[in-house]
Amino acid sequence: MHGAGLHRLIHPSALVDPGAELDPSVEVGPFAVIESGVRIGAGTRIGPHAVVRGPTSIGRDNRIFQFASVGEDPQDKKYGGEPTRLEIGDRNQIREFATLHRGTVQDQGVTRIGDDNLFMAYTHVAHDCRIGNRIIMANAASLGGHVEIQDWAILGGFTIVHQFCRIGAHSFCAMGSVLSRNVPPYVMVGGHPAEPHGINGEGLRRRGFTPESIQAIKRAYRSLYMSGLKLDEAVQRIRGMVDDQPELAIFADFLAATNRGLVR
Repeated sequence: MHGAGLHRLIHPSALVDPGAELDPSVEVGPFAVIESGVRIGAGTRIGPHAVVRGPTSIGRDNRIFQFASVGEDPQDKKYGGEPTRLEIGDRNQIREFATLHRGTVQDQGVTRIGDDNLFMAYTHVAHDCRIGNRIIMANAASLGGHVEIQDWAILGGFTIVHQFCRIGAHSFCAMGSVLSRNVPPYVMVGGHPAEPHGINGEGLRRRGFTPESIQAIKRAYRSLYMSGLKLDEAVQRIRGMVDDQPELAIFADFLAATNRGLVR
């Protein structure tokens, strides 16, 4: 916890509330503000002028850069000051002027962020979002409330995601994409409004997917987008491929759970 022994790592101009809990190894830069109800794990670094409000928990080895706003009240007119939360995992990078907000009682009361994510400058994560692991949000990409982003997804600069949308694992949203519907796993989309443009083949190759797996994902993509099948028919066809190609399970499960429609 914050105490006299931490002065070497906490700049004298920083404001750290006595009600905040900081591991002794946490660094806090000049003019940063850490409020009551904040917990920060070992090895995390808070940059100059950053603001962290509670209730917020931050894991290990994160880096929060200058002027970031973490744990602020949700931008929701229904919010009435309830003690909602922001939970952040380990090894995330939160760059300049990024804004990450707490949840609302209209949902589960918490915004959750996993591990090893990169939030570039001016990105925005709204209330009640669920962010997985190893996600990249490029400069000024913004999420509405209640958005889910699954592991390894990439959102290009200035991508805009409507509230309640889901972005599937390993998908790629091109710069300036405008999303009001769900993006399935593995799929590459772009445009205003966004449209599908094949699978994220290069990303899959970089992550070690075999040529056989990539070909199976292409076949699943064609079943969904190029076969003329209805959605439930495409799901059944893809489920029939899962025994031989288990990586298609997340594709079929995502499609079966879709409640906002798909980018098609």
